[in-house]
Amino acid sequence: ATSRLLVNYQEPYRSQILDYLFKPNFGASLHILKVEIGGDAQSTDGTEPSHMHYENDENYFRGYEWWLMKEAKKRNPKIKLIGLPWAFPGWIGKGENWPYDYPDITAYYIVSWILGAKQYHDLDIDYIGIWNERAFSSKYIKLLRYTLDKHGLEQVRIIASDRLWEPISFVMLIDSELHGVVDVIGAHYPGTKTVQNAILTGKKLWSSEDYSTFNNDVGAGCWARILNQNYVNGNMTATIAWNLVASYYEQLPFGRCGLMTAQEPWSGHYKVESPIWITAHTTQFTQPGWSYLQVDGHLEGGGSFVALTDGLGNLTIIIETMSHNHSKCIRPPLPNFSVLPQRATFYLRGSFRIFFTSGIWVFCHLVVNFCSLSFLQFQVWRGRFSLDLNVDEVYTLTTLKTGRKCDYPEPPPPQPFPSSYKDDFNIRNPPFSEAPNFADQTGVFEYFVNASDPGDHVFTLRQVVVQRPITWVSDADQTISVIGNFKWVNLTVTCDIYIEKPHDGGVFIAGRVDNGGIYVRRTKGVFFWVFADGTYRVTGDLAGEEILMKGLSGVRDNAWHTLTLNIQGNSASGLLNGYPLWENVTISKPKNGWAALGTRSFEFAQFDNFHVEA
Repeated sequence: ATSRLLVNYQEPYRSQILDYLFKPNFGASLHILKVEIGGDAQSTDGTEPSHMHYENDENYFRGYEWWLMKEAKKRNPKIKLIGLPWAFPGWIGKGENWPYDYPDITAYYIVSWILGAKQYHDLDIDYIGIWNERAFSSKYIKLLRYTLDKHGLEQVRIIASDRLWEPISFVMLIDSELHGVVDVIGAHYPGTKTVQNAILTGKKLWSSEDYSTFNNDVGAGCWARILNQNYVNGNMTATIAWNLVASYYEQLPFGRCGLMTAQEPWSGHYKVESPIWITAHTTQFTQPGWSYLQVDGHLEGGGSFVALTDGLGNLTIIIETMSHNHSKCIRPPLPNFSVLPQRATFYLRGSFRIFFTSGIWVFCHLVVNFCSLSFLQFQVWRGRFSLDLNVDEVYTLTTLKTGRKCDYPEPPPPQPFPSSYKDDFNIRNPPFSEAPNFADQTGVFEYFVNASDPGDHVFTLRQVVVQRPITWVSDADQTISVIGNFKWVNLTVTCDIYIEKPHDGGVFIAGRVDNGGIYVRRTKGVFFWVFADGTYRVTGDLAGEEILMKGLSGVRDNAWHTLTLNIQGNSASGLLNGYPLWENVTISKPKNGWAALGTRSFEFAQFDNFHVEA
């Protein structure tokens, strides 16, 4: 859910961000885009909607991944697309929190997503994963391959298991059928190392999730080091960064762990961080299909180099000299090492000695927050050349003439989220299924056309997940979507609400909400609940265990009511339909946080005319 806010940017800024990410020979010029197959459940920084909320439901226009893949393909038709589920809708497990009891259903669900990508968006998915960082099932993987082939998707390759090198590598060595259907072994955060069993499979080895580090210059150093050393130390021929772009509220888990930052659609501000230019050192001067030369890429004074060729006479060499303290990734721990200034001499053999007489020297110096991508000519003499290498630098030597460091005019300056914000959800043909700036943390909130309503509430926001999904982490038992400025202290939240579930249904509005993402279960704040049985509660937590006030409200299901929550200093009060319902509730903590809305359980409910003043 890390691209959530990107879709809300106005033009031209949204297209500029996409150009920095995907446009060839412009910025990061990415070769691979890996997206979540939404599963209606929390996947780190929010939930992404499934294409099949329910068994008899199919919709290939929910969420923003379809749009993102099309924008990437529009800029680079050769980009490789990967889909991977983090979670699954609850119906797939028939009540169990497990996707492999009915592997034919799970395979059908995943293949439908691939077919829908083609049918509705003309997107060809190149690779498909199993279940992000969770157990794999050999039976399911084999059935997935069979189902893909049965639907004419022989070209779609399977990656397994997006966790660790083991046990998938060992199982592939003893199960020839499994070995035959897995095309790539993908490991997460391998620390540039692989294991012998993975090498023995003879399969492509990828770091299928890596980086995940704050995108300052140390994060850029981490990215530079692993991009090279994943191959030098671990034979990995692809490295995929989590995440693409930090387009989610920064106070959610792993804030700003993207290649660049675009978390203010309301202002248009974004920042091209140095990991973008580190990426360019590899991506602008190689392409998928190029081959790594099998050389020892360790430099004597520390650091590393890789050499790649297109097999047509072109050669690219990427050198990094990242020091230990300038290249720590978030995980795994990095053992100590030292890097010294050094002179490195490279010897060219075979056809390269004949063809490689001069080239372009692309240079990036990180240690002083400077990444200029300088372009310099250099000469090769009698099949060899030498370079003086300083510490914390990246160099690309190439025969290509295509690399560029492009930029746009400075985007607008940063601004906080608007202190006065309204959304009446009155949009007949929304470009996306979710309302701008709302970040769902459990459940899914979508635009809804309330055809049976005669008047003011035809267009609403509806919570649509009615069965607990097969979760990836511990989703809350309630649904919740957050919005606004995490620094808000004093605020008034008003929203029209409509409980659809009789008897025990319920909804809330909230302020000072202090948590989300993988920590959503422990969320605190000030929560104003009303229930279908005519009662209300005020609680200090999403779980509803810290009760601050309760009583009768007269609210009933299948009727519209207006809730208002006012928080000022250490005191909160609540109105129902414009009249005071409770007041003078003492609030000690949290001191600040987002606004939010949500439901008591996985149930249908509607919201309209949301308004916050802070």
